[in-house]
Amino acid sequence: MLPVKQFQDFVAKHQLFAQGNKILLAVSGGKDSVLMLHLFKAIGVNIGVAHCNFNLRGDEAQRDELFVKMLAANFDLPFYITHFDTKKYAAENKISTQMAARDLRYNWFEEIRLAEGFDYVALAHHQNDGVETVLINLTRGTGISGLHGILPKRNHLIRPLLFLNRHEIDEIIHQMNFDFVEDSSNLSANYIRNKIRLKVIPHLQEINPHLEKTFAENAARFADIEMLLNFHVQALAEKILNPRSDGIYIALDEISKLNPQKLLLFELLKPYGFTESVIEQMLNHLHSSSGTHFFSSSHQAIINRAYLVIAAKNSNEIANQFIHPSTTHVLFGADTLKLSFSTVIEFESNPKKAFVNADKLIFPLILRHWQNGDKFAPLGMRQLKKVSDFFIDEKVPLHLKTTTPILVNGNGDIIWVAGMRQDNRYKLTAATKKVAIFELKNL
Repeated sequence: MLPVKQFQDFVAKHQLFAQGNKILLAVSGGKDSVLMLHLFKAIGVNIGVAHCNFNLRGDEAQRDELFVKMLAANFDLPFYITHFDTKKYAAENKISTQMAARDLRYNWFEEIRLAEGFDYVALAHHQNDGVETVLINLTRGTGISGLHGILPKRNHLIRPLLFLNRHEIDEIIHQMNFDFVEDSSNLSANYIRNKIRLKVIPHLQEINPHLEKTFAENAARFADIEMLLNFHVQALAEKILNPRSDGIYIALDEISKLNPQKLLLFELLKPYGFTESVIEQMLNHLHSSSGTHFFSSSHQAIINRAYLVIAAKNSNEIANQFIHPSTTHVLFGADTLKLSFSTVIEFESNPKKAFVNADKLIFPLILRHWQNGDKFAPLGMRQLKKVSDFFIDEKVPLHLKTTTPILVNGNGDIIWVAGMRQDNRYKLTAATKKVAIFELKNL
């Protein structure tokens, strides 16, 4: 018998979708997705069918595509099909074929969902898939999110078959005499998931015949624990993460108070891409001297006096920008430098502007990043001073030291530490006849 009541109860319990929602079903043609299609059809939901041909199994893949197309036609349902060059994508992105197929299909499902007005994408994962996912995560190393495995609902993805295991699905398909196609790659032990399915899980089922049910219950517990942790981390982030214009500041004293320290700091910094090993390095060097850096793929963390500062990675790859008399503005990283001239000899006290004696300029000027050994004469001083010492005196955060634009004259003199202080040698005097006005603006 088709388990319509259990299906409806599971959907209601996890609030997978609402009456009137439009659902896109990912249908491969196998038993799981075929059963899912029949269940959705039985409860009268507005659905469409999507099928991916990964071009990995030759004629068998063509057979699957034709089968799903005919199945959708028999139910008079909208049908969406795409073909992927999966091996090429995997090679270009240096990932496994399975990971490539996963990326390709999820990206395409989201494209179809948005383009065709579907509210959710339904995937036919069941309890055994959940067991396999948890075991894979444990083998590779995982956090709490890996322990709960596959969730019934995440954003626009729903998995309404997680109330069934593989044996139950097989029984239903047999009883209902539903047609389906078999993916021969499921019998191959070349893939990690298949190795666990074929060689590991049978031994675990000897110990616990109700393995799938036990894992499902455990997954629910871990999902609740993750929810509790996320709630605590969110409250903690609001308390100790202090956003400023130049980054996120966290007092080192606050980090020292965290308990458990490594777990909470990892969760706090997870949005910035720091790995667990980098978090461990941070904690080991928490009381190191200022300037110690740590990196993720997108951000840097710097110990700056009494703070750990999180900021986007420096844009040090930006090339030097040349400025000519005809130049009106220059883009430099996240900033724009504007240049104009005036015969009105006026000075405005604004660190974002520099008013320079135009007659002393030797073009082209250069806009670049700070370099070791840079010196200038800060306005009001006659002696040269290292820019690095100037940064220290001005308490400039270390991560801004290498991103502050430096305006350089054609003779090599620094004209302006942009946004901070111009050079005394280029100030306006009673003899000045023309003013070059430089203005720094954030994009």
